[in-house]
Amino acid sequence: MGNGNGAGLSEIRTTGVVLAAGAGTRLGRGPKALLPYRGRPLVESVAAALFDGGCREVVVVLGAGAAAVASIAELDRYRMVVNREWQSGMGSSLLLGNATADPGDHLMVALVDQPGLTPRTVGRLLAAHRPGRVTAAAYDGGAAATGPASTNRAGGRLRRGHPLVIDVSLRQAVAATVAGDAGARGFLRVHPELVDEVDCSDLSTGEDIDTPEQLYLLG
Repeated sequence: MGNGNGAGLSEIRTTGVVLAAGAGTRLGRGPKALLPYRGRPLVESVAAALFDGGCREVVVVLGAGAAAVASIAELDRYRMVVNREWQSGMGSSLLLGNATADPGDHLMVALVDQPGLTPRTVGRLLAAHRPGRVTAAAYDGGAAATGPASTNRAGGRLRRGHPLVIDVSLRQAVAATVAGDAGARGFLRVHPELVDEVDCSDLSTGEDIDTPEQLYLLG
């Protein structure tokens, strides 16, 4: 897939933001961005999924070990920014990514520790997005759970996860609610009526790597 537009996005384009500033302290393997995935640093795979799936530009927000990540990972086709306040939590990285992205674009937010993310998932979300809405990937079973459960077509339980598309008209409102490590969660909790969940369970589990027990996701 190329870096064009999703069918549901009209003329407005989308900038992808990879939140890649975490130190991975609980994993004890250095910055999550440098976790090995298919022979390369994980951050490369996630950024490529956003770009190849349809985002016109990708902003990679680095933090812990930024110099090492920038020198080891091949990120030349993306915009790299460094969050000097990465220890304050994911929220500061989201705010920096939002401030860096073109103000006229929708924002697609992805986590660097989600190895199952593919261009197909990104393309599906872009195609499903509707004006004035937040479009979020959802997955069976909920290992990637960040929000309330919903149901899929077969009646199974879904849990909201990442990536998510924040409409250009909502970016300022979302940013105003971001604090600490919560990211956009506060806005989504207060405004569930604005959120469209897209079942992506057929493409991946949506799990991210938070504990040593989840390192198996790297393959």
